[in-house]
Amino acid sequence: MFEHFLFRDLLNPATGTGALFYAALFFVIAGVLAALLRRGVNKVLARDKVGRIDRTYAIFITQLLQIAVYLSFFILFTHLIPELHSLAMALLTGVSVVSVVLGLAAQNTLGNLVSGVALLLYRPFRVGDTIEVTAPKGHETGVVDSISLGFTILVTSDHRRVMVPNSAIMNQTTVNLTYADDDR
Repeated sequence: MFEHFLFRDLLNPATGTGALFYAALFFVIAGVLAALLRRGVNKVLARDKVGRIDRTYAIFITQLLQIAVYLSFFILFTHLIPELHSLAMALLTGVSVVSVVLGLAAQNTLGNLVSGVALLLYRPFRVGDTIEVTAPKGHETGVVDSISLGFTILVTSDHRRVMVPNSAIMNQTTVNLTYADDDR
């Protein structure tokens, strides 16, 4: 009898036990889906020996899709738990004030995010290109290792990893040393 009661509470999202169970379940499912997405894209990129797939675009879109997976499961979770409906409505009413405060506090981060999207759209360079940027200690030349939402990582000839904020790249003259007249 006690086991039946505990199992019923576990599957009932209106109970605290059920809410925790569904939170853990949704988090695990979202994590597995995000990992499968990342692994699938990495396999496709590994098979692309001729370079038909733009690695920069693929990695960037994969990151955005992983965020979307977690966000979607969070929204599903808030709709499943009855107590969160009123909380969601309260949060919705205060979102305008919070968005202004967060926007001001995260100006640099949001600038890097918008610059990352611009780098993806304009494609001044790709993963594997050699570029020259201005750093605090002078010019740095390196091969683009990755372009994420906030930073572009260069690997220099002496094997240093230089992390350059995307907004800094967009606000300076960046020289692409491997650019050739190919179908960019």
